[in-house]
Amino acid sequence: MESHELLREVFDQKPAKEISADLELSTSMVYKWAQPLAAGGGIENPLDRIEALIQSTGDERIVQWICQRAGGFFIRNPKNAPHPPQLIPATNQIVQEFADLLHTIALATADDQITATEAEEIRQRWEELKSVTEGFVAACEAGDFRALREGAVAKRKATRQQS
Repeated sequence: MESHELLREVFDQKPAKEISADLELSTSMVYKWAQPLAAGGGIENPLDRIEALIQSTGDERIVQWICQRAGGFFIRNPKNAPHPPQLIPATNQIVQEFADLLHTIALATADDQITATEAEEIRQRWEELKSVTEGFVAACEAGDFRALREGAVAKRKATRQQS
């Protein structure tokens, strides 16, 4: 689905006039967001600009921020994110990520308080665990663990290089 098509569907739920008033923008500008650029009448809409920003920076924190603001979280599609062709290594990676999360929590709570930095570290570990687990579930559904294994090997190499 193209961004302008999505916006057109959104405008069916909440009129463009109301959205333009909420955003303090002209109604014509908001209407143009729902038109294709190729037709000559549309303009680059906020969704297209966000996509361009993500592509330019390569920084998925932008997506994570948007998802958090919407009350959710971002999990990368396992086909795009390398994660263990055997079942046991894939399972072991989930267990290791969970152990890493528990270790981070144990360190953070050792002094009976959690700082903002510690909370951020816990969040990062949690997001990684969710991502690895989602990759595992998708591999189970597809019956293909090769991509998971290749990703686990790459991740171990990257971790060793950081150490």
